[in-house]
This record gives sequence, structure tokens and C-alpha cells, in this order.
Amino acid sequence: MLFNIGMLSNIIYESDIEFFQNVLLEWYSENGRSFSWRKKSATNYEIVISEVFLQRTKAETVSKFLPLFFKKYPSWKQLGEATEDELKEIIKPLGLYNQRGRRLYKLAQELKIKNGRFPTERNQVEDLPMMGQYITNAFELYILKKKAPLLDINMARLLERFFGERKMADIRHDPYLQTLAYRVVNVEKSKELNWAILDFAALVCKKRQPECKSCQLIKSCIFGQINYC
Repeated sequence: MLFNIGMLSNIIYESDIEFFQNVLLEWYSENGRSFSWRKKSATNYEIVISEVFLQRTKAETVSKFLPLFFKKYPSWKQLGEATEDELKEIIKPLGLYNQRGRRLYKLAQELKIKNGRFPTERNQVEDLPMMGQYITNAFELYILKKKAPLLDINMARLLERFFGERKMADIRHDPYLQTLAYRVVNVEKSKELNWAILDFAALVCKKRQPECKSCQLIKSCIFGQINYC
């Protein structure tokens, strides 16, 4: 096996992180997906709403849905004027519409009180409805321009397969995975690397039937070496 034996005990070497970063960024330059919320023209409102809907929904599904939503609700002001039933109805195609509609309505009403102004500090964002760790990290990455990981189950899967498994069930509270995620995206192109990881997890390092034999990471990947070499 070619992977670093230290990785088996969750000792992560900088050389392994650099290899991972370089491979993913190169892969992304050729294979990255294109979505509206990744464009430079995307407003902060569009970015936040997109990330809200991306929770537990495929990016391709959200991408097809967003034009209709933003046409009806182009800003926080218009969204704040919607009723809870209206929001539940329009987001039905995404599923979980009762829960999402209720929470989205609460978020819109909260920001309506603030005259449609989204907070500028992380702790203020975390206090808003629907703003969990992932979306707050997205807020830091996109809006505050900080290096933060978009750590969801897909990023977790890729990181754990390559570097080693976490100890805790909840990725939000696992210190190993949280620290690793921040170390990995601590690069100049942090935003692009986040996208690269998410896209690679969706297209190559899939939950079922991962394409390990053609994967550029396999020579240093724990999962790939054990299962496919």
C-alpha cells in the first residue's frame, strides 16, 4: 500500500493535505460544476437562500428550482411579505416543505424586523432560524471572505475515506473532522477547493459505487487502497 501509515491513526501530515488540495483543485479546473450561486453576480440574498435549500437536496434539483423562486421573491423584502402557506406551496418540489416552509417563514420574518439587513457577524447569523453550522460557514466563506469549510455529509465522506474516519456520529461536533476540514480548506483558493470537494464527492467519490479505480487520489487514499487495491 502506498498511503501514509500515520493516516491510519488519524495523524494527518501536511504533505498528505497538500497532495489532496492540489489534486482536487486541478480536477475542479477541468470538471467542476456550474451553479448560479457560484457566479460572481450572485447576491448575498441569493447565496444564503441557495445554501438553505441545498440542505438535504441535490444541487441539480436546487439549481432547477431557484429561477422560479427568485422570480417570485427577488429579495428579503419580498420574501418577508410571503405567508407561511405560500412558502410551503412554492418549495414543494424540494420536499420537506412543511418543515422548510415554516423555518423559512420564521427567517424571513426575523429579517423583516431588521429591515431586510442580513447580519455581518458569525454569532448573529447563528442565532437566526435555519442558520446551522453549515450555512454559517457558507456565510463566512462567501460573504465575509474567510476560509471556512462547507462541511456536510458529502465533504465528510470524502475527507474520511482519504484521511481516516471520525469518532463521533455528528459531524458538527467531531473535533477531528472539524479540525481536518479547516486545515484542508486553509488555502488561497478556499472557495474553489470547497466546491472541488463537494463536486468530487458527488461525481467520483460517491456514496455508492465510488469510482476508485480511476480516482487521482487513490495512491494515498485509505478507503481506496483497502477496498480496491
